[in-house]
Amino acid sequence: MKKVIVMLVVALLAAVLFAQGKSETKKQPENAQKTAVQQNEGGKKMPKKLVAYFSASGTTARVAKELAEAAKADLYEIRPETKYTSNDLDWRDKSSRSSVEMADKKSRPKLADKNAKIADYDVIFIGFPIWWYVAPHIINTFLENYDFSGKKVVVFATSGGSGFGNTVKELQPSAPKATIIEGKMMNGRQDKAELAKWAEQF
Repeated sequence: MKKVIVMLVVALLAAVLFAQGKSETKKQPENAQKTAVQQNEGGKKMPKKLVAYFSASGTTARVAKELAEAAKADLYEIRPETKYTSNDLDWRDKSSRSSVEMADKKSRPKLADKNAKIADYDVIFIGFPIWWYVAPHIINTFLENYDFSGKKVVVFATSGGSGFGNTVKELQPSAPKATIIEGKMMNGRQDKAELAKWAEQF
């Protein structure tokens, strides 16, 4: 009789343990899903960034590549349909190509391509050399050939001595639905850690 009772107790305990294990197995996916949701809600979506640049002599290209690496951003070169020669860039010659273009606010140098995937990005850094205290007009061409609606555009530049001047004011009409921000002058070598910290704010 005692043997039968012991067997019944063992069987009962086994049934209880089995039911408990089954219950925990059912609860596990719910808990896992809840954790995933919490992580998604608590996690901050990182904006996707692009560094687009126009460089006539290579100076802006170098700092643009440094910024793209520091900001973990994609890189795109804004190329003119006809490349600028050293004679074209002679600012002392009023008949040089760059002088003529910059003297005409309606000038829009043609682009070599229109392959930038602007729609894929939240923040677009646009770099260029300062010409006549503003951005070269090819930057206006670039802005006018894409939809920058709702985008954050941060301009950076290289210069022999002048600052941004009226750059943002001159560019804003070319992308009226974008937020254009005066960013950073990047003359000389840039510190990668400082660049990364600067880019993080956008």
